[in-house]
Amino acid sequence: MNLTFTSSLQLGTLYGLSIGPGDPELITLKALRLLKSAPIIAYPAGLNGQPGLAQKAISQWLSSNQTQVPLHFPYVQDPQALKAAWSRAAETLLPFLQDGKDVAFACEGDVSLYSTFSYLAAAVKNSSKYIAITTVPGITSSLAAAAQLGWPLTQQQQGLAIIPALYAQDNLQVLDAALGWAETLVLLKINRAYPLIWNWLARHNLLRYAAVVERATQPEQLIYQDLRDQQDLKLSYFSLLIVKRCGL
Repeated sequence: MNLTFTSSLQLGTLYGLSIGPGDPELITLKALRLLKSAPIIAYPAGLNGQPGLAQKAISQWLSSNQTQVPLHFPYVQDPQALKAAWSRAAETLLPFLQDGKDVAFACEGDVSLYSTFSYLAAAVKNSSKYIAITTVPGITSSLAAAAQLGWPLTQQQQGLAIIPALYAQDNLQVLDAALGWAETLVLLKINRAYPLIWNWLARHNLLRYAAVVERATQPEQLIYQDLRDQQDLKLSYFSLLIVKRCGL
């Protein structure tokens, strides 16, 4: 879909709102203000008809005057399927933006860190270069998990590496390289890769200095520390691991 309007036409703005890891109180004041004022609220749809994490986190702040638009994104790694989903989502939001209505897309974590919003924004921009896009930063799951553990992620001159564990499961050299310069590693989406990562931690004698946080700040939050006896954890999608190479 392409727009032929000139830049002088009053179009809506697409806002990417970082709503944090799940605790509704961890949204920023700016994101909350935009969330309450935008006439159109979009968010990733949950699975099996259930509300997703972003929808649950913002539900108490929404009013009946706002139009809610759940957008469907498949949980797959197929580039073509993902690209098609981003294009469909952009086409869903474009009529609102063309009509001069602001759209706030609420996304868990931070919209600039491994976020669906970056792809959605690119698809919207590809359809119309005149639509303004604004991102609002927020609290990432990495920061939330460290706070729940009471661990500083970094101190003084220490390095920090944040890596999606799913993409490293077939290439442990990525983790080996990061371990060479970063004192703290955060491995995101650890669930499917956990058995492989556990063995990698064991080889490097790091199990006692690692912890898994599942659904950080949410009511269902679980924390596993000192992983030496935690080889067979069954983790959900929203799980991450923090390991401190220099000890705790």
